[in-house]
Amino acid sequence: MLFELFRIAHIIAGFLALFIFWIPIVVRKGGKIHRKIGWVYTYSMAVVAISACYMGFYRIFYDPSGDQTFSWFLVYIAILSAATAWYGIRVLQFKKRKTPHRHVADLAFSFTLLTSSALISVYGFYIDMPLLSYFPAVGLFVAGSQLSYWLRKPSKKGHWYIEHLIGMLACSISTITAFIVFGAPRLLNIESVSIFLWFAPTIVITPVIIGFSVYYGRKFNQKVI
Repeated sequence: MLFELFRIAHIIAGFLALFIFWIPIVVRKGGKIHRKIGWVYTYSMAVVAISACYMGFYRIFYDPSGDQTFSWFLVYIAILSAATAWYGIRVLQFKKRKTPHRHVADLAFSFTLLTSSALISVYGFYIDMPLLSYFPAVGLFVAGSQLSYWLRKPSKKGHWYIEHLIGMLACSISTITAFIVFGAPRLLNIESVSIFLWFAPTIVITPVIIGFSVYYGRKFNQKVI
């Protein structure tokens, strides 16, 4: 009964996040719509992450008939979602900082993502599954970037703005990837999808992240906002 409630909450929140994640990207940054939809997306991803962790661990430890491989990926994608969404919000709350950041919760999220990425990748190579072997490279890079940002004194104008974009766009990678891996096959009643589709969100969104970072980096370097 409890598992079913988590599953329903996961589906509803997941589809909501999938449908609205693009809105804050295209509307005016910092505007009313951006903030409101952004918070709806963030809360939706919080529900997705919590429910995914519960369902993943339940299947791993209490449901021997379940697919252990995809259950571990479900847990990992939950960690990636939580860590990136948390980071995207927290950089805004500490945008005025002038010194290295040592808040335990923020570092814990990043270290958890770093550690889980390494462990899941090793597990993926051990069982010879490309999704688990290579996808965690995203988490390794993201976690390394987060720790580098937190542990150093800010040196660029608008650093918080750029890091917020990076965090939320990285979260959108997990949103879309989770749908392709788990949602689409069930919705379309197909047994599997191409490995290329698994990595398509990363391939498509990474250049967007780079583009935004370069654009706003130059913009903030020209004037103080």
